[in-house]
Formats: sequence, structure tokens, C-alpha cells
Amino acid sequence: MTRSFSKVGTKLTARSGILELMDDLGRAMTEWPDMLMLGGGNPAAVPAVQTLWRERMAELLADGPAFDRMLGNYDPPQGNPRFIKALAELLQREFDWAVAPRNIAVTNGGQSAFFFLFNLLAGEHSDGLRRKILLPLCPEYIGYADQGFAPEMFVACRPEITWLEPHIFKYRIDFPAVEAALRDGDIAAIAVSRPTNPTGNMLTDDEVRRLSALAAQHGIPLILDNAYGAPFPGVIFTDAKPFWEPHVIMTLSLSKLGLPGTRTSVVIGPPHIAEAIAAMTAIAGLANGNIGQQLVTPLIESGEILQLGPKILRPFYEEKSHAALAWVREAFADIEWAIHASEGAFFFWLCFRKLRIPTRELYERLKARKVLIVPGEYFFFGLAEDWEHSRQCLRLNFAQPEAVVREGLRIIAEEVARAS
Repeated sequence: MTRSFSKVGTKLTARSGILELMDDLGRAMTEWPDMLMLGGGNPAAVPAVQTLWRERMAELLADGPAFDRMLGNYDPPQGNPRFIKALAELLQREFDWAVAPRNIAVTNGGQSAFFFLFNLLAGEHSDGLRRKILLPLCPEYIGYADQGFAPEMFVACRPEITWLEPHIFKYRIDFPAVEAALRDGDIAAIAVSRPTNPTGNMLTDDEVRRLSALAAQHGIPLILDNAYGAPFPGVIFTDAKPFWEPHVIMTLSLSKLGLPGTRTSVVIGPPHIAEAIAAMTAIAGLANGNIGQQLVTPLIESGEILQLGPKILRPFYEEKSHAALAWVREAFADIEWAIHASEGAFFFWLCFRKLRIPTRELYERLKARKVLIVPGEYFFFGLAEDWEHSRQCLRLNFAQPEAVVREGLRIIAEEVARAS
């Protein structure tokens, strides 16, 4: 039997940041029960949301034919027709967007959505040009980094850093750098998460409008990853409006609504994009999972899904963020530290400018002490030049129970002190 893989196989099986993250997350949940889990992106157990999904599952169980259809039938590769129709009508009704069912396609999770989108748009084209994805605000989501079949698929722009108060900073888009990257003529799309994973940065409405205008000017799509954002799940702590235009590709996810196990994501974009995503789904997986779509369809039809964020999720996570920031100040009183402003999602982005070791080494030291974080180096892909800042940052999930977060912060402070 041959021991060699194809170039694509080698690319996809190489050790990656997202593989390390998910492998450690899975082991922590099964083999390392005493691990302090501050590294993964798993949503918190929000009691009101857990109750809601239990009630919806009970309703489905009580409706025998509906339950049987959910488990016993394939949906079309585009997604469940009732689900898609309800979502299109909701977006038309609430935001006056020109979205029809033909603009929508469902995928098996956001990771699959971006795998399809990036390889659909970037890479070698029939004209021989190799096109790339522009990330206007680096650091960016770890899960994008290794998704491209083509080498060097990403071009990233370093952000401007502004200080809001002692210890608290914010990344802002360097628009001249973005415009310079677009002038090269090899950009297939602009892509950004909002709020940004890993930093919790929330692009302002003006920044989004400017990115959209630049994309339209260059005849390319703007991809907005709203896994944590608007219009749902709405884990955002600032005033920000949902945004969509005909040249925008928006992705939404059910994961941060408390349904990561259903692996359900939605792509909303030009009809030819939705059609292509459905075709790729058919080839890669025949169809999508039914359970998530069936669970949330009545909430989409009623509009209740838009209230879960402002009424339940935002207050829950915002309170967690405020409490955890107080614990950070307490735990790090004797070391130099900085943190990105927490404007959405449930991550802290910590920076230790006097750290003498890269955060990948700090990650190993912390794992040995039963604390899992995510080292910052994995989030700085696509940059043309080395940046010392990339080795000084780490991502931490603050949504875990208080005892877990406080003890984890205490151990992090000890290890940072030893390595500074």
C-alpha cells in the first residue's frame, strides 16, 4: 500500500492550529476531566437557552411525522425548503433586504461554509491568475488558516492599534493598507469576522460600509462571518447594525445559539454563490444535517430567534465579560498585561509585551499545569512580514464557570511572570 498522499491530502492532513485546538478540546472533555478549559470556542451552558432547545425537541418528539421526517429523510443540498423560505422572509420583513430563497444555502457548520467559499473564489483561475482572500484585520480566525487548497491563499493587513485606557487597546482597520492590497488585482474576496474571533473586536458600521464599498469598487464580494454577531446569535456588546448588500456574502451559525452539535450554518449571498455552495454540499456530503434546521424553523417564522441575543445571550455573556475583566486585573496585578476591548463573542485577547518566550511555548507550559488556552501565533497568517506582537498574545474563553476562569488566570499569571 502506498504511504504517500496527494498534495491536497498532504495539505489537509498537516498539523494545523485548528486541529490542535479541536483535538485538545475533545481530549479535555473526555480524557482530562480536571483540565481548566479556557481555550475552545464552545458556547457556555446558558440555562434559558438549554430549556428552549429541550422544549423544541419535546415538541418534535410529540409530533411523530415531523420527528420521523427529521431523522429519516434527506433534505435538498441547498437546505430544508421551509427553513430557507422562513429565513428569507424574516430578513425581508425585519431588515428590508432583497433576499429570496435562491440567495440562501445551508452547510454543515461554518467551517464547511468557509472551506467551500474560499476554494470556490480563490486559487488558480482559468485565466491563469492565482487569486487570494484579503483579510483586512489581522489577527483573524484560526479556522481559516489551513482551508485553502492553493498555497499562500491569504493576504492579511496589520491593524492600527489604539489605546482606550490603560491596559485596554483596540484594533482598527488600516484602510490605506487594504486599498494597497486591492490594487494588486489578485484579490478574489475580502473576508472578516464580526465580532472578530479571536479578539472580540466589533467592526463599526462605518468600517463595514467602507469595506463593502471597496469590494463593490473592485467587483469582488465582501464575506462577513457572523458566527457570533447580527442578526443572530447577537453576542455583541456594542450598538451595531446587521449588514447585507447584493455583493455581500454573509454567514450565520446556530452554534453560538447553543447548538454547536447540530453543525448548521447558513450562507446568504448572490444566487450563483448559493447555487455553487449547494452543488459543493452535494459532492462533499450529499445533504446537510436536518436537526438544527428543524429545531429553529418555528423561531425563525415567528421572529423569536432575533430576541435570543438581546434578551438572553448578550446579558449573559456581557456579565461574564465584566466579571472576568475584574478577575484579570486582580490576577495580573504584578505583571505587565494588556487586553483587547471586549465588544462581542466570549473571548479575551491578552497581550504580554514582556514575554520572553512565544505563546506557543507558554501554551505547552500551561497545558502541563492543566490550563488550556490558544496561542496567538496561529491567528496571524497571511502577513507579509514578521510581527513580534504575534508571539505576545493568547486567546482565552471567559465564559466558563467562575472557579475555572479565576484559577486559570492565576496559573497564567504565574507562568507569564516566570517567562518575563
